[in-house]
Amino acid sequence: MRIALTYTRLRVEERLLLDAFAAIGVEAVPVDLREAVFDLDSPGDWAGYDMVVDRSVSLTSSLTSVRILEGHGIRCMNPARAIEACSDKLMTSIALARAGVAQPRVLVGTSAESGLAAVEGIGYPAVLKPTVGSWGRLVARVNDRDAAEAVIEHRDTLGSVGQGVFYVQEHIDKPGRDIRVFVVGGEPIAAIARASAHWVTNTARGAKASGLEVTEELGGLCRRAAAAVGADVVAVDVLECPRRGYLVNELNHSMEFRNSIDTTGVDIPGRVARHAVRVAEAARSGEAVSA
Repeated sequence: MRIALTYTRLRVEERLLLDAFAAIGVEAVPVDLREAVFDLDSPGDWAGYDMVVDRSVSLTSSLTSVRILEGHGIRCMNPARAIEACSDKLMTSIALARAGVAQPRVLVGTSAESGLAAVEGIGYPAVLKPTVGSWGRLVARVNDRDAAEAVIEHRDTLGSVGQGVFYVQEHIDKPGRDIRVFVVGGEPIAAIARASAHWVTNTARGAKASGLEVTEELGGLCRRAAAAVGADVVAVDVLECPRRGYLVNELNHSMEFRNSIDTTGVDIPGRVARHAVRVAEAARSGEAVSA
């Protein structure tokens, strides 16, 4: 069996995955997408791989490569539809709503005027997010109308085309932390709590992580969230609402996990590698393995 691991930057996570494949006797070949040229008429050398594991930091590179490879009938993990659903917060929210998965309330406007109306509809404080982004960047909590008007005007005037979509989310008064659950092949395998004095609890913003038990309730919610977007491997970010309980906040299709292995005591790259092999074997035999 041969597996291609595509990347645009070979980080610790990608090296850990390559080691995990080697540990189970599977040849995994790192492929730098910055050097790849795709032929729409022929898969070329890609036909020699049983599966492609996408680990590109670039969303554009991920979607472009996976869409083309799937067009050639090559199984990718995650599939394009999952990457699309996870990478765009609006698409995530739509998928969760369709599946009946609990999440914070969201209102959306497509102009400065409707964006402000969406904020007022949610009520203060409200959270304004870009639909595409990571590591908590450009996420703003607005506590009153003056703040909302200022943030919306700046985004409307200076932002990119994507900033013209005003995705407004209900602010959840969480207990100083959020939860990240790692789901592999539909199974929640590990979880961390990320605590911070700041309301944004991303580890990239200085939050401290600790291991957390995956309860039946938490695990069930995350299974449904992963299924809603069709992801093979995904990190589900969960908020604890004092009124409504667990709410799915976001999903990450290309999760970082280097600091969560020791924290949780779970061999995350090993679990991902073994699931990839199961999916590749099923694809080779024409069977279906649920994401």
